[in-house]
Amino acid sequence: MLEKSLKGNLGYWAWVLFLLGIIGVGVICYIVQYNYGLGATGMSRDVTWGIYISQFTFLVGVAAGGLMLVLPYYLHHYKDFARITILGEFMAIAAVAMCMLFIMADLGQPMRALNVVLHPTPNSMLFYDMIVLSGYLFLNVVCGWVVLHSEYQGIKYPSWVKPFIYISIPWAVSIHTVTAYLYCGLPGRHFWLTAILAPRFLASAFAAGPCLLMVIALIMKRTTKFDIGRVAQDKLVTIIGYAALLNFFFLGCEIFVAYYSQIPGHMHTLDYLYFGLADHATGEVYNNLVPFMRASVIMGFAGIGLIFVSRYLKSDPLLALSCILIFVSFWIDKGLGLVLGGFVPNGLEQITEYVPTFVEIGITAGIWATGFFIITVLYKIAISVKLENERTA
Repeated sequence: MLEKSLKGNLGYWAWVLFLLGIIGVGVICYIVQYNYGLGATGMSRDVTWGIYISQFTFLVGVAAGGLMLVLPYYLHHYKDFARITILGEFMAIAAVAMCMLFIMADLGQPMRALNVVLHPTPNSMLFYDMIVLSGYLFLNVVCGWVVLHSEYQGIKYPSWVKPFIYISIPWAVSIHTVTAYLYCGLPGRHFWLTAILAPRFLASAFAAGPCLLMVIALIMKRTTKFDIGRVAQDKLVTIIGYAALLNFFFLGCEIFVAYYSQIPGHMHTLDYLYFGLADHATGEVYNNLVPFMRASVIMGFAGIGLIFVSRYLKSDPLLALSCILIFVSFWIDKGLGLVLGGFVPNGLEQITEYVPTFVEIGITAGIWATGFFIITVLYKIAISVKLENERTA
């Protein structure tokens, strides 16, 4: 089936070459970082996790979001998701691959990743994060490829793959839960020290993942003959809308607990993210994330409102806009604010702001381009198989 990815029109190949160009820029930036060290990044003694780990955190949610397609189709036999379930599994493959690449970039030297295997530490959440991520990647590769190959041959997928499909459902929950435990298991960082962090992660995951899938599906609807169907589209709108609302409810709970109880560790970080925080020693106000976080809230609520309006009006352009707004909103919230804000202020009540360097931005763009390249190839194969089967049916 791989040969199907080598057939496409001019627009397809232009998109592939564009992604390869960005990947090339990312490789050059990584070579610079590899030779110079992590000193080429904007990270410091106080901010030890930067844009790499923040992107990793967000993308784990995108990968887990595929659960919203796999669970209804395989567990509840919701046949209207038959056309898009494979797309959710392939999206998870690309997202997990990006997660692993961001971890490699953050380690500085890729050989350091072997320490997790050669010197396992079961008391560390990083050890379990490695297990759940690699396991989820394996499950989606096996399940997705076997099911698609069976469809390509015109037969039902073999029964031996069913246990792997069922295992992948709770496994999807585990990858984001373990990632949340990475943060709330650090008592020195008050902003992350909350039991609601894992549910908040999952709520955003169940919105962000389907949002990305919806945007890609609408693009494919215009550029190919592949249409996921109005019923499946409306059901995804319902999932995205309520999951996004639940995420903001959890955020409201965090804000209430912090300010009503006057917990300094939570209040100071929230002040820094949404209003700016003054250094007691110098009086200088630090607020480089404030515009992003305020925009995140505005885009999030606007996207939630528009997504239900788009369903009522049956407007695909409005639906695409609303999904983009929600996706970008949660990318800012999880991909910038959650991780970077957790380091401000530090344990000594000092403020050190983080600004990514050009090298970091280049590597980040290259890894995102790698993920979209994987999605492009896998979706090209999947759509070609499905359209061929429909023509011969």
